[in-house]
Amino acid sequence: MSEAIHHQGKFLHPHRIFTAFKWLVYILLAWNGVQFFQEDLAASAETFGNTISWINVVEAFSASIDTTAWLVLLLVFEFETAIISDEDLTGGLKWFLSVLKVVCYFLIIYAFYGYLSKYLVITDLLPFQISDICSLAGSDWNFVLSLDDYPPIDAAACAAMQGQELLQISGLEIVGTRAAMDAAWGLAVIDIINAATWLVIVILLEAEVWMQLRDVLTDRLMRMGKYLKGFFYSILFVAAVYWGFEGSFLDFWDAFLWLVAFIFIELNIFQWHEEVEELYEAGES
Repeated sequence: MSEAIHHQGKFLHPHRIFTAFKWLVYILLAWNGVQFFQEDLAASAETFGNTISWINVVEAFSASIDTTAWLVLLLVFEFETAIISDEDLTGGLKWFLSVLKVVCYFLIIYAFYGYLSKYLVITDLLPFQISDICSLAGSDWNFVLSLDDYPPIDAAACAAMQGQELLQISGLEIVGTRAAMDAAWGLAVIDIINAATWLVIVILLEAEVWMQLRDVLTDRLMRMGKYLKGFFYSILFVAAVYWGFEGSFLDFWDAFLWLVAFIFIELNIFQWHEEVEELYEAGES
């Protein structure tokens, strides 16, 4: 009986629970990536049809590319800061992880360009010239429901838009009300701000990992980084709240999970730094 209790206690150890929770968050982020791909696939079919090529694929699948690259980068940070020891983080393994991160950064910057391109598309608007919107019901025309949702115009949609100021996305058979276009514009801007802020944070994290591996990350630099990143994390929190009110639940939920995930990385770096400092002090004594 006591042995069973002992094994149960080991299983329910706080460290094990924390680790299980951490990997659950990572798995949920991967599932969000699948859902973003499904959204991008549906939206790109309406926006680009059969004209998607390697040139405009980032415009069509910016969220999918961004999420996949960030997930891989997150796992690399997890391995660097919590799983692989400093002694093993050398040679071929170090080079492999470095190349993997370079590929991720390229895709993240590429996705950032995609967000910019999507913003330019959604803001390139023309006055809608057809007087009767209901004449397009059942045709190849679509309407803007949200930034990434352009369903076909049906009787219910045309009735809702009838009599309102309508705008057309230049070069596309997509129309929307002024309110819908303004909402899409706001979400496109938040996408850009969010992506740019994450780039700044990951640069700061890279700097901390680089300094920690070279034993030059001091307590003072850790404190400076904490306050600086805290400012940028607050921007991401505001973006998550904005999505909660103006976007979809998936956008809000994904933004929240990413904040939680990178809190784990922050804790990893803090613990890593503390362990190195303790070893240094033990060596000094």
